[in-house]
Amino acid sequence: MFRHKSSRKTLRLAFAGVAAVMLVAVTASEVPARRSPFEPLSIFARALSFIELAYVEPVDQEKLVHGAIRGLADSLDPHSVFMDPEEYAIFTSDAEGRFAGIGVEVSTRDGWLTVLSVFDGGPAAKAGLLPGDRFLAIEGDDARDLRLYDAVRRIRGEPGSIVKVTIRREGQSGALERTLTRAFIELDPVELQTLGDGAVYVRIKAFQDGTARALRRALDEAVMKLKKQAGVRGLLIDLRDNGGGLLDEAVWVSDEFLANGTIVSTRGRDGEVIKQYDARRAGTRPKWPIVILINENTASASEIVAGALQDQKRATVVGVRSFGKGSVQTVYELPGGSALKLTISRYYTPSGRSIQAQGIIPDLIAEQPRQDDEPDPLREEELEGHLVAKHGRSKPGKSQQAPEANGAIPKLFVDDPQGAKGYWVLRGKM
Repeated sequence: MFRHKSSRKTLRLAFAGVAAVMLVAVTASEVPARRSPFEPLSIFARALSFIELAYVEPVDQEKLVHGAIRGLADSLDPHSVFMDPEEYAIFTSDAEGRFAGIGVEVSTRDGWLTVLSVFDGGPAAKAGLLPGDRFLAIEGDDARDLRLYDAVRRIRGEPGSIVKVTIRREGQSGALERTLTRAFIELDPVELQTLGDGAVYVRIKAFQDGTARALRRALDEAVMKLKKQAGVRGLLIDLRDNGGGLLDEAVWVSDEFLANGTIVSTRGRDGEVIKQYDARRAGTRPKWPIVILINENTASASEIVAGALQDQKRATVVGVRSFGKGSVQTVYELPGGSALKLTISRYYTPSGRSIQAQGIIPDLIAEQPRQDDEPDPLREEELEGHLVAKHGRSKPGKSQQAPEANGAIPKLFVDDPQGAKGYWVLRGKM
């Protein structure tokens, strides 16, 4: 983003000689006048009055103010946004895990609306959309430099209605046309399967309202199911393609497996700890061996869980470096139904690692083979205006290559080499 440079440098040079003479007369007790924090508000009020009084057409004051707040947020980082009432309603429905659309999570990359993840079973997944796909057009309108919530508003719609999109996939010369039928996307945040010999696979798809509760219920059912057999002997937690969600849910999920110690801490602009979340002994699960699967789309709340269990030596992390969203947002509701989602802190793993724009580095590297036409992964450091890591230890320990699966694997991982390696690592710990 470009900022207008004033001509003060020229003025300072022109008056340098005068200032040198005047300096003799300045006493040590004098200090420069402090600028009032309300001065910018007077500038804004004056500009608003000029627009209201002199603009060639009548103006909507609420629209002007919303636009001004939007501009403020857009000048910050990619995750700070102003939401008008309609946009805030969309945001709330996302957090609750039920909405009507095509089933993708999107962000902006170099001005292009880009797919971060695709929800299983949704219209986008059925149409073959992939993470990394870029929207060229939505309903024939150019999607370049389209604001995120404007794009979401166009993609969302009544279940059963049609939306036509044009996408560009890296590695392919031509654009791809897709016609999608919107549907209700109801995310069941937790999927659990028993794999035999006491191994349990748990996929956490999102950290929405109720994720920790769903995980507890699923684990309880697995314990009862395997009670008459060998019992639960190991856990494979799949956080791949999990774009995150609610901080509290990530803390509660981590607390299922940690009896004590820090889960995550947040720090503000000066590096001081704002809040520290600690594990509680009550309700902690047995010390089952745990392996966590991550990939380049593992972000935010899912990185908190992976980082907490990795630092506390409670789990082995397998996969590739995660997305790297290490910032925390809070929502401030504004009059009239609008809201401001504002980045207020960075979060840190128990050892003090900052994940911002760096991600979680796995203990054991396991690549997932990619198709020739599959786009390069998108990570936080590629987003325009991203924050950098601060006030924390930035480099984790060294990674090693995960061992090859050299035995029978569950049917679930037949076409998933990365998952198969994670499973084989778990079997070695059981």
